[in-house]
Amino acid sequence: MHRPHRVAVLALDGLLPFELGIPHRIFDRPVGPDGRRLYEVVTCSVRPPGPVRTDADFSITVEQGPEALAPADTVVIPASYELGPVYTEGRLTDELAAAFARIRPGTRLVSICTGSYVLAAAGYLDGRPATTHWSSAEHFQRLFPSVRVDPDVLFVDDGEVLTSAGVAAGIDLCLHIVRRDHGAAVANDVARRTVVPPHRDGGQAQYIERPVPEVLLASTTGARAWALSRLHQPIQLRDMAEQESMSVRTFTRRFREEAGVSPGQWLTRQRVELARRLLESSDLSIDRIAQEAGFGTAQSMRQHLQAALGVPPTVYRRTFRAGAGVRG
Repeated sequence: MHRPHRVAVLALDGLLPFELGIPHRIFDRPVGPDGRRLYEVVTCSVRPPGPVRTDADFSITVEQGPEALAPADTVVIPASYELGPVYTEGRLTDELAAAFARIRPGTRLVSICTGSYVLAAAGYLDGRPATTHWSSAEHFQRLFPSVRVDPDVLFVDDGEVLTSAGVAAGIDLCLHIVRRDHGAAVANDVARRTVVPPHRDGGQAQYIERPVPEVLLASTTGARAWALSRLHQPIQLRDMAEQESMSVRTFTRRFREEAGVSPGQWLTRQRVELARRLLESSDLSIDRIAQEAGFGTAQSMRQHLQAALGVPPTVYRRTFRAGAGVRG
């Protein structure tokens, strides 16, 4: 019998309403081929049902207490600006400790922004790689020296413990989880409905201090659309630049300003995503997928997927087909 994957979102005093809403927005949307929801999302508090303060000029009423953590398959900790001894001393309050004691071993744990402080104080990040908002990274590392903090990424997936940087990076991480659980097609559908990019690499820099570029009279959007329609073909930088009637130098600069990466990096990401979709949804051979995705050879695709996903194409296909759609 199908049972949706249960996601419990822990609402703490001082929470940021935007970040509290991210798990609901992302996990409430995915549905399976039969139309049934793939996730069930509940919000709970460390106290009995009642009001929880936000960092805005209003409170919210949470209708479930910490008992909702016990049956959860995934627990999400959004950011809070009132973490008390968690933030100042690196230790859980008695309420938080009692709440975390209800979480079953093996439950997937996820933090958004400074929610990572709670996971670290509970000991879940000891010896693990993790991230948090860039402005808190130095303090976080001093407070939790055993955590391998990476302040320069959007999110870190370390198996059953995942952490993200601030605000929008929480969207990226939740979409990544949907993609990991059910594949790129389901995650892309959720992204379209949410009107956000379907995929930003976890390793992408979360903050670069530089001037905001001037409004551009020309755009590289047309060149990207042109490239996406012919990923199976060789695409040269000069070909993309010609689509916008720009010099290669100007096009490269404009592209990086608009997309945040070089044209070459962007092309590789699009080809990896296409290869992922074909591995998940088709029975095409590895050689044929390499051709369709524009890698040319299976060996080239194998190297790029290994770098991006950590596994070769055959292992990715086997793992996905064994696990997609059957996670509790």
